[in-house]
Amino acid sequence: MANSHLTPGVAPGRLQADAYRDNFADKIPPFNAHEAAVAADRCYFCHDAPCVTACPTSIDIPMFIREIQTGTPEAAAKTIFEQNILGGMCARVCPTEQLCEEVCVREVAEGKPVEIGRLQRFATDTLMAAGVHPFTRAAPTGKRVAVVGAGPSGLACAHRLAMRGHDVVLFDARAKPGGLNEYGIAAYKTVNDYAQKEVAWLMQIGGITIETGKSLGRELSLEGLSAQYDAVFLGIGLSGVNALRTEGEEKSHVQDAVDFIAQLRQAGSLANIEVGRDVVVIGGGMTAVDAAVQSKLLGAEHVTMVYRRDRDHMSASEHEQDHAASKGVRIITGAAPVKFIGNGAVKAVEFAYTQETEEGLRLTEETFRLKADQVFKAIGQTLEGTPEGLQLSGRKIAVTGAGRTNLPGIWAGGDCATGGDDLTVTAVAEGRDAAEDIHASLMG
Repeated sequence: MANSHLTPGVAPGRLQADAYRDNFADKIPPFNAHEAAVAADRCYFCHDAPCVTACPTSIDIPMFIREIQTGTPEAAAKTIFEQNILGGMCARVCPTEQLCEEVCVREVAEGKPVEIGRLQRFATDTLMAAGVHPFTRAAPTGKRVAVVGAGPSGLACAHRLAMRGHDVVLFDARAKPGGLNEYGIAAYKTVNDYAQKEVAWLMQIGGITIETGKSLGRELSLEGLSAQYDAVFLGIGLSGVNALRTEGEEKSHVQDAVDFIAQLRQAGSLANIEVGRDVVVIGGGMTAVDAAVQSKLLGAEHVTMVYRRDRDHMSASEHEQDHAASKGVRIITGAAPVKFIGNGAVKAVEFAYTQETEEGLRLTEETFRLKADQVFKAIGQTLEGTPEGLQLSGRKIAVTGAGRTNLPGIWAGGDCATGGDDLTVTAVAEGRDAAEDIHASLMG
């Protein structure tokens, strides 16, 4: 008998084929040309526009919207790509409601911003669909740069270096380039294998060679790279996952949310992904929301997110929290897990309510239990395998200026480095700026 949302335990195939298709379709449909023109017409084209200041990559937003308004989306795309070569992905996954759109004059005055993210997607999609790459390589410099990590910061760095005429070898530990764009973002945000299409489009610049299945500390060493290349950029991300250190954490069907999301993103068929009937997600960030929402979309009957502090402290935006609630995800705040219950496999999770004190968060004696046949941990990631000699600040690689580490000839950016929010758009900005600094350094 086929499985359904009522099937006990952790099971695949809870939905019909058309339900998977509908559930994992584009979260926000793209504009057509008419819709884009109407949306662009709402822009005031502000002087000293606050939206530009709020964008980590400083895209000239009024300019590209005016170019859409005048019927030249390809020119708009080039304006975007000059600052953010992954502008297509950022249009899909950026928390625009917390960045450019939050400070839009229309939002402040009327409560409805210009739809900057959707307009950015319209422009970038138009140019990419034409198979056009708007940039050409400068004359070869004879310099070779190693970029370790083919995520957003590494891709942005590699592209800008190649554009400046350097030869780049881009290494990545996984089987595919893209980093979190490929492995760590909810499937309904980037449909139709968009991450790989974007990488292929970016590679049209030339001068970049990608080598997958190679990571620092395994096939690569910082010492070896420094000897072979004129400069090295590290965009290695955060590969470690924080542990809860909670009794029973080792039980089966208790797993890291990032692994679940990666598995889902690489699945040939969503019907093959096993999901519980009663799912609990521990955490309050974007990864927690993505795991919770996708569990519900895969056919889980009950999905509950539990976060140890109040909603104001959740790193997931209010928009994403509301999206989770709209899909039927229950959100409980002010509670922390104290025990996983079950004989071999998890059957329930015991939580204690928490209380904010001057000394920090403390557990109260009041507890409750949630039925759970599957638990996802989404409590943050950590830097692992840091090469010896690199100075750390806190739990990340310490950098100054445009990504310079304490070691000569070594730069770093993205989630692995200090200095910015763990956002795709921030990683792109750091990779781009490090590339310019590397170029200036190499050319004297």
